[in-house]
Amino acid sequence: MVDVSEKVNTLRYAKAEAEVLVDGNALELLKGGRTPKGDVFEVARVAGITAAKRTSDIIPLCHNLPILHCDVSFRLEGNVLRITSEVKSIYRTGVEMEALTAVSVAALTVYDMLKPVSETLEIRGIRLLEKRGGRGEFRSRADGVRAAVFVISDSVFSGKKEDRSGRMIVERLKREGIEVGEYTVLPDEPERIEEELRRAVDEGYDLVITTGGTGFSRRDHTPEATRRVVEREAPGLSEFIRMYGSERTPYAFLSRGVAGISGKTLIVNLPGSRGGVRDALNALFPYINHAFKVMRIGGGGHAEGEGGP
Repeated sequence: MVDVSEKVNTLRYAKAEAEVLVDGNALELLKGGRTPKGDVFEVARVAGITAAKRTSDIIPLCHNLPILHCDVSFRLEGNVLRITSEVKSIYRTGVEMEALTAVSVAALTVYDMLKPVSETLEIRGIRLLEKRGGRGEFRSRADGVRAAVFVISDSVFSGKKEDRSGRMIVERLKREGIEVGEYTVLPDEPERIEEELRRAVDEGYDLVITTGGTGFSRRDHTPEATRRVVEREAPGLSEFIRMYGSERTPYAFLSRGVAGISGKTLIVNLPGSRGGVRDALNALFPYINHAFKVMRIGGGGHAEGEGGP
């Protein structure tokens, strides 16, 4: 199976279609609901919905995901019975296979119920009509975004320990198309952290990411220093980082990191551990890129055709 453990849950939607060609006699019986096996539409509808819910049992490499809505509908167009399914879920992977399985099994059920009165039935045109949700739908580009990365650690600053978390951030930012203009290691000194954050804001960085100093140690001052710099907090970012991380380790709730805006700079505190940084980056990207687009518009507006908080 494909590993989807690092993806975030989003609303997933898929719509699929299948066609059944029905000859004259069977068509009349279908319209009148007089087939030997009963109500074709109702039985096929239930069969399609049940199949959508059991897709992972039928197709081995499909994920077992929660089906929050499924409907199967029918429309006669001449001698063509058009079957449509719509499926919704909130999960890490899409529901197109569930929608396709629903119309396929519904079509087979129609075939089974009409075959006593017709030998010319034909199933065709099974196809996906639409799908929505997932990372691709929220992949805003980070054009022209410049970032600074600050590693907050006494041990790294003194040379006693090698930095790996900050390097991980730098590499991820580059993969996201973000220019990294600065990579700096700082000691766990609140005045120094505050000074460097203000300098980064004055130098016009779009994004400043810190790693380290967000825990419960007496030397962990990054959140306090950050709060003195930001003008408007963005609690949703830090809350989502903790929520995403907590699904993988309960220690994520021990991070006190904050996020906020100063001028035109977005500042985000990340934990100091590599695992915490990896999870935080997976939670933020590519979704955080939309924030830069909104910040550049100004006046509280949004890009044309895009909603927001």
